[in-house]
Amino acid sequence: MAKQETAEASAPTRNPALLSWVRDMAALCKPDRVVWCDGSEEERVRLTEYAVETGVLIPLNQKKRPGCYLHRSNPNDVARVEHLTFICTPSKDEAGPTNNWMEPGEAYSKLTKLFDGSMKDRTLYVVPYLMGPVGSPLAKVGIELTDSVYVALNMRIMTRMGKQALDLLGNHSDFNRGLHCTGDLNPERRYICHFPQDNTIWSFGSGYGGNALLGKKCLALRIGSYLGRTEGWFAEHMLILGVESPDGQTTYVAGAFPSACGKTNFAMLIPPKRFAGWKVWTVGDDIAWMRVGKDGRLWAVNPENGYFGVAPGTNFASNPNAMATIAKDTIFTNVAMTKDGDVWWEGMDGPVPDELIDWQGRPWKKGCQEKAAHPNSRFTAPMNNNPALSRAVNDPDGVPISAIIFGGRRATTVPLVLQSFNWGHGVFLGATLGSETTAAATGKVGVVRRDPMAMLPFTGYNMGQYLQHWLQMQTKIPYPPKIFQVNWFRKSKDGKFLWPGFGENMRVLKWIVDRSHVRVGGQETLLGWVPKAGDLDLSGLDIPSELVDEATSISTQEWKEELQSQGEFFELLGKHAPEALQLQRKLLLARLS
Repeated sequence: MAKQETAEASAPTRNPALLSWVRDMAALCKPDRVVWCDGSEEERVRLTEYAVETGVLIPLNQKKRPGCYLHRSNPNDVARVEHLTFICTPSKDEAGPTNNWMEPGEAYSKLTKLFDGSMKDRTLYVVPYLMGPVGSPLAKVGIELTDSVYVALNMRIMTRMGKQALDLLGNHSDFNRGLHCTGDLNPERRYICHFPQDNTIWSFGSGYGGNALLGKKCLALRIGSYLGRTEGWFAEHMLILGVESPDGQTTYVAGAFPSACGKTNFAMLIPPKRFAGWKVWTVGDDIAWMRVGKDGRLWAVNPENGYFGVAPGTNFASNPNAMATIAKDTIFTNVAMTKDGDVWWEGMDGPVPDELIDWQGRPWKKGCQEKAAHPNSRFTAPMNNNPALSRAVNDPDGVPISAIIFGGRRATTVPLVLQSFNWGHGVFLGATLGSETTAAATGKVGVVRRDPMAMLPFTGYNMGQYLQHWLQMQTKIPYPPKIFQVNWFRKSKDGKFLWPGFGENMRVLKWIVDRSHVRVGGQETLLGWVPKAGDLDLSGLDIPSELVDEATSISTQEWKEELQSQGEFFELLGKHAPEALQLQRKLLLARLS
């Protein structure tokens, strides 16, 4: 076990604001010991050994998966809990109609009672971390106090954790204050509360990544979006990738996709044989912080240091780079385990094993109706494991974005790809993004809901004002990226996918890149620009042309119904629904009529 310390005795900092806050939180939570994490390899080994001793982690077959471990969470704690996630602003109007709101005084009072004595007989880990590359003008320091060794080890993978964060902070008091306790994991006492004006996050009663790794969705998106609006930049639920052509030109693209809609697969895409000489480099798979550069373009950094990806469906066909990434030094959560100590999940390569230990530690046999791995089971892996990691990933300035892509999971209506007419129309496409819900969040699966910019669960203030921020940023970006919409998930009437997806998405990506550089034409439709016949490279693609035609088709009737649903969403936003976006909808209605 790590060396026992009081709140200040051996703290690696003399920052008065930080020491005072840690002292106050320790007095509230009453842990038996306080341990300051430094992010060192020696500390990782020590904490991992402790996690194994206490049953938090299970060692996997170290010959097959060196440095890899399995964690099983409580069955009632396996996903983000949007209905228990709160934005705590002085007024309900500031949080907006799409967020759960709690008055800050009430939230602090309610959670103070829960945190009081909650870490008795436990260790409080002080986790200093940095979001963003060292030296980036967008880099932010966070401190998470947690009673979970699982969280501490995951934060080491997902962030730049330890001394480098404290070095950047120095004696400043401007850091995100994150307090987390697993409590007794009772869903009736589970809250994830954000205080944007205080740059503070309090999370109680959950150990699941999206609720407990406070640097990820909580700081990087909910608090980050509030800071972005205040400071004039974007914090977005977006991948960042670089497309390198055979002549060495690299074009950077950002893409917003709701959770479990293929974002990681797209970020790690391997071009098919038809595109020999082309390469795709991963900058980030989940979150992008974007600011206007001195050259008038939009520049993006990935604030994270690792991947917290969905395991089911990940295999060597769908994502070879992800499979290589998770071959070592990875923490798996709620996957199944083979008899020889390897991992398994639905959709993995090869035949289904005859016997497994399922995600709850129970014997599982082939043919069992229950899933062996939880549908939202995860892997936490260092980004340095990714063989396609971009050389620019640690560049403090980030990368210049030429295109922004919005994509959801839609079985009908939305075509394979289209380009917006302009920035305002592109913001409209992002604002009205619809996607079928997945297992990444609690609730019904397969229901279409509006998910603006894939940020519905992650915007830390009023959604209408968030969309207005997007519109207003146009005046600050002299050379804005082109905006596109894609849909890999359209189905035929018999329920089969029309587009093969995965690596074949390179064909759509190349058209997007060519359009960004004005190298290829397009056909104007009522909805936007689409590829002309022959512009989308389909050579070597072994599917009937009529399926591609169906995937790219536009149904006037379906879009009239879509616009009705969009109208309901704008009504939900009420007085904060941007007039410019409502006009976009009216113009489209007029064109369809």
